[in-house]
Amino acid sequence: MKFLKLHVLYVLLFCSSMLFSQPLKHQMRGAWIATVVNIDWPSKNDLSVEKQQKELIDMLNAFQSMNINTVIFQARPTSDAFFVSSKEPWSQYLTGKQGKTPEPFYDPLQFLIDEAHARAMEVHVWLNPYRVSMTTKQFFHEQHPFSHKNHLIKEYADKYYFDPGFEETRQYINAVVKDIVMRYDIDAVHFDDYFYPYKVGKQEFPDNDSFKKEPRNFEKNEKNDWRRNNVNLLISELQQTIKSVKPWVEFGISPFGVWRNIDQDPRGSRTKAFSGYDGLHADVLKWLEEGTIDYVAPQLYWEIGHSLADYKVLIDWWANNSNNKNLYIGLFASGLNTGNKTAWKRGNELARQLQLNKQYPQQDGVILYSARPLLKNPLGICDTLRNNYFKYPSLVPINRNIKGEASAQPQNLKIAKDNETILLTWDKVSDTGGKKIAYYVVYRFDGTSIGNIDDPRFIVTKTTDNFLDLSKYSNQFKGEHTFVVTSVNKFKHESPATKFVVKQF
Repeated sequence: MKFLKLHVLYVLLFCSSMLFSQPLKHQMRGAWIATVVNIDWPSKNDLSVEKQQKELIDMLNAFQSMNINTVIFQARPTSDAFFVSSKEPWSQYLTGKQGKTPEPFYDPLQFLIDEAHARAMEVHVWLNPYRVSMTTKQFFHEQHPFSHKNHLIKEYADKYYFDPGFEETRQYINAVVKDIVMRYDIDAVHFDDYFYPYKVGKQEFPDNDSFKKEPRNFEKNEKNDWRRNNVNLLISELQQTIKSVKPWVEFGISPFGVWRNIDQDPRGSRTKAFSGYDGLHADVLKWLEEGTIDYVAPQLYWEIGHSLADYKVLIDWWANNSNNKNLYIGLFASGLNTGNKTAWKRGNELARQLQLNKQYPQQDGVILYSARPLLKNPLGICDTLRNNYFKYPSLVPINRNIKGEASAQPQNLKIAKDNETILLTWDKVSDTGGKKIAYYVVYRFDGTSIGNIDDPRFIVTKTTDNFLDLSKYSNQFKGEHTFVVTSVNKFKHESPATKFVVKQF
């Protein structure tokens, strides 16, 4: 009896070990592409269109080689546009002068969507809701809101911002977002940590007039609560705006990494840092509890063991406070280039954090800040991702805050040979209501039967085509192999697999 119990225990331990060691099939692997002041793209604001497009394609190809499945593209950095807009002017960071149209003409956001989706990568459009400018000493085009919405804009610390206290501000931002969601095939709308501006010295944001005009029953001593309510209203309204147009488009926030410290709130983290709740008036915990956002990607840009904001403390806190919403951890890839502390210079801090993340099943992946520093491969991080943490393809996780049905099953999987070409083909499918599916997933198993479809090691590729040339894999495939195909829809749901086909190589 004792031997039997030990045997059962060993079997359970072995099975759990195998489960834990199997790579994840569903995992967010994102990268931010910052455009403000040309942080990531374009590298300069006077590049030709040809060079801009080449830079973007090179980035996407590099991301694809690392199995990154999502780009978060800053399309509206300062109430301007990296897309065709009737509301706001072309960004100065794109063409060198605000309002100047790209020559020859192209739409950068549409170009990115086309190129990313062709690689089966998602595009999350990153918008800054309140920021109007990075300086007060700049040219403003007549189409810029500084010219036609000036009554909503305030100067603070040598920059301009929309005043969140006005209802008209919320209406305007909702209109901008609705326009983008209606016209572009995006996968998500994304905000970062910039809500009310970071406080500079003892300067207060100049919103006494909006507080007086639209107090909404808040008293004078409740101004900070009123400010948080302004942001809460915007977040709630935007969720409704987005879903009224395209229910599958996600709304995600990447907040400052500390919601509140425990000495400020018993629900807070054991940290001693600036807090987004008090400093930026962003109550992300409320949004998670109420479901007004679909995912959260806290910026945990500190090292493990940091004295004021320990990465380990914070990932533990977010894992236990994400309220069953999708949790993506924001990692500071740029820190491997610029970090002055010893932790960022010895070994690879990001690899240590990725390893620690495995202890938290509540987290659904990571987003890396930001593209250009990451692709310089500091301390070999790209190699580490390519050969270890992102070794196999992955699908973006289904969003637990959005209802959706399974994708349509592809039909008529066949293998045809024409001279040297071996073509795997299947019928195109449309999702419910005729919507275009996101992509197909091709699986290969050794032998003549289907293996574990939840194991990403069996994924050959993700593609938007309804065929795959197997000839280019002929050196890798020897013997008999079984192939199946699934489709993934806009809600990120995967279809049942096709009937399988077997091919001898």
